[in-house]
Amino acid sequence: MKLKFDANQPYQHDAINAIATIFEGQPKDDSNFEYELNESGSLNLIAGVANKILLTENQILKNVQTIQKNNDIPVTNRLDGMNFSIEMKTGTGKTYVYLRTIYELNQTYGFKKFVIVVPSVAIREGVLKNLQITHDHFQTLYEKIPVNFNVYSSKVSQLRSFATGTTIEILILNIDSFAKDENIINKTNEQLTGQRPIEFIQATNPIVIIDEPQNMETEKRSDALKNLNPLCTLRYSATHKNTYNLLYSLNPVKAYDLGLVKQIEVDSILAKNSKNSAFITLDQITATKTRITAKITIDVNGKNEVQRKTLTVNQDDDLYKLSQEREIYKDGYIIEEIDASNQCLTFSNGTSLIVGQNQGGLTDEIMKYQIRKTVEEHLKKERVLYSKGIKVLSLFFIDKVANYRQYDDAGNPTKGKFATWFEEIYCELSQTNSAAETHNGYFSQDKKGTIKDTNGGTLADDNTYKLIMQDKERLLSLETPLKFIFSHSALREGWDNPNVFQICTLNESKSEMKKRQEIGRGLRLAVNQDGERIFDK
Repeated sequence: MKLKFDANQPYQHDAINAIATIFEGQPKDDSNFEYELNESGSLNLIAGVANKILLTENQILKNVQTIQKNNDIPVTNRLDGMNFSIEMKTGTGKTYVYLRTIYELNQTYGFKKFVIVVPSVAIREGVLKNLQITHDHFQTLYEKIPVNFNVYSSKVSQLRSFATGTTIEILILNIDSFAKDENIINKTNEQLTGQRPIEFIQATNPIVIIDEPQNMETEKRSDALKNLNPLCTLRYSATHKNTYNLLYSLNPVKAYDLGLVKQIEVDSILAKNSKNSAFITLDQITATKTRITAKITIDVNGKNEVQRKTLTVNQDDDLYKLSQEREIYKDGYIIEEIDASNQCLTFSNGTSLIVGQNQGGLTDEIMKYQIRKTVEEHLKKERVLYSKGIKVLSLFFIDKVANYRQYDDAGNPTKGKFATWFEEIYCELSQTNSAAETHNGYFSQDKKGTIKDTNGGTLADDNTYKLIMQDKERLLSLETPLKFIFSHSALREGWDNPNVFQICTLNESKSEMKKRQEIGRGLRLAVNQDGERIFDK
């Protein structure tokens, strides 16, 4: 299968033009820098081909104001630096838009050097995959203009080629590869007579494109981005933390009204007889001669998100106050009694817990039912869409790898409880005898090949992402039996497959942004076996 791209989507043209119009009045510049000799008479290896801008700041501000008026964006009175933001809902082709913007800026103004900065391995691999699958499409649109694109790999020769190339040069950088002083790219290099590899990038005055900039707002990362010496910085996200010089906005409501994303339906499952979902675990009760205390774990409001914390509590403590005023603990969660002899704690609303017991968390009963509901919905969708040539995929986010895959004493992989439950449920509902080929887990591995929990941004995640992302087209084929995907952290952002129709969270996401990112994996409009996007509501 070869994915097909529609070059005539009006909303994408609007987003591309929003950036291109920033430089309205800039003459096209096809000139190149020449190498120069430094004072010692040796070759200055850092010289090369760079972007140039001739417009004044006032001219750019006027262009920005015109763009904002045309796109119904509040008009700024002064430039917020040379940073420009584009807001695009997940699933609407954000990566396609900024890649095509590169070609547009080159065609209109002659800009040649572009750096794409990403926050994680997942997004890096997603960008690389998009560069590969859109290459022929863009070559057709832009008269086969030569383009070189690479992922930074600590090689000086790679950066030298980027700096001296006379055509479109695109370099993909993970923020963690250049944000620290100890990164190779920031250290002086003997091959460069004491210069630093990053100077190759700085010399080109690149246009920097940031994918998911909300992950790069810390002081250290902001300074690292400025250190690239950008001509300007273009910021693309569905969930901006700060919108610097916002030029275009395609919000969730607008995206849905235009029929650009799937409709979302949420099926919420609660334990039988559960009257609320306030999370509490009673971990320990300790009695001394002078007092009795308990150790409990609850959800606490943090600065940016809810955090699960273990606290030592006394009789009459109020969980509403201890949780930094989380509403769920407001009524009846004052500790009425801590009973050391019976290892029990009682709240003012009558709720009692014994040591080791919890309420409000995901129990096995709930999670098994979630898997059942996901498989049911999957099979329903499959019966409708199979005849239309549309492969149906379902994605599970899990709390820890061991629940899906474990290892025996000999190191052989065995099924965890999620895999076991899934196969039992799938065989029952589909009336088949085998489910092994229909599901798989995408997790990171250590050097011995053992699956492990990671946060999604480590070197160990590389192979995970490459497997699932580089096989995107094969995964969409009806001939490929795999259709249920289990992931720990690998696929929260950066991995995009248009045919995900069900998402099941067998974890407890407490961050609104993380939850939005998880849901975003299923928003894209599906494609059929010819790689064509389906706009059927």
